[in-house]
Amino acid sequence: RFSVKDVKKITNDTIYTASVLHYKDGDKWDSLKVSIRARGNYRRANCYFPPLRVKISKEDAKKTVFEGNRSLKLVLPCKSSKEADNDLIMKEFVCYQMFEPVTDYYFNTRLASIDFTDLSNKKVSHAMLKGFFIEDDDLVAKRHGGKIVERKVLPQLLDTVNALRHDIFQYMIANTDVSVTFMHNAKVMEMEKGGTRKLIPLTYDFDMAGFVNAPYAEANEMLGIGSVRERLYRGFCRDPRNTQRVRQEYIAREAAIMGALKAYEGSFQPKDYTGMV
Repeated sequence: RFSVKDVKKITNDTIYTASVLHYKDGDKWDSLKVSIRARGNYRRANCYFPPLRVKISKEDAKKTVFEGNRSLKLVLPCKSSKEADNDLIMKEFVCYQMFEPVTDYYFNTRLASIDFTDLSNKKVSHAMLKGFFIEDDDLVAKRHGGKIVERKVLPQLLDTVNALRHDIFQYMIANTDVSVTFMHNAKVMEMEKGGTRKLIPLTYDFDMAGFVNAPYAEANEMLGIGSVRERLYRGFCRDPRNTQRVRQEYIAREAAIMGALKAYEGSFQPKDYTGMV
């Protein structure tokens, strides 16, 4: 329960609004005090429901399903609780699931059914939504003994194999709304493995991908494509031997990638699912 209008009104990313998150753990309901703020760029400005940053104090999160998560992203449908909007959320969620068989370096996500009350107006508005949580950047880094790099990183400095896994995945789902060079919808994690320092891209935010095919997604004319469904490889040019190596990885893992999609077949309209496959 919160006011969408009030949350979107705050543009300072350091200011949070107090709220309460009610959640079901098994058969029992419980609640947590949380602080929320709107985040993101396009959806924050153009969607009714803004993506949220949810902060939970370490003490409040103890002995709950949220333990260890002090900062989470919550992705919500763009405009309403209509079935089509929930389908878009599911498509974006499935992108995260399909990326997991490809690499060890990804954001953990968790699907959520949300009973939402908007307190923006005197006439309280209620909606049943699909959404999903994304773990904080620092938790990914902690899991791998690394740290998130905040500075811009030249693409040629990224670990070759992991950069290719990232770039080919974007090509596979027809996502051109990403740039590791400019840190757009990507983070870079620095870590040591086998005595070698590596810079590894972490991808997120797939709503503009052709796979999702959101009605508000528009092709970037500067890229020379006429549709978000049109694929364009935006990765840095690599040694063809490395590119072929990663390509063969994708071919070998096709069953696992498609299995991640099939696991959620029942969440889609049959026509939409067929179109994705």
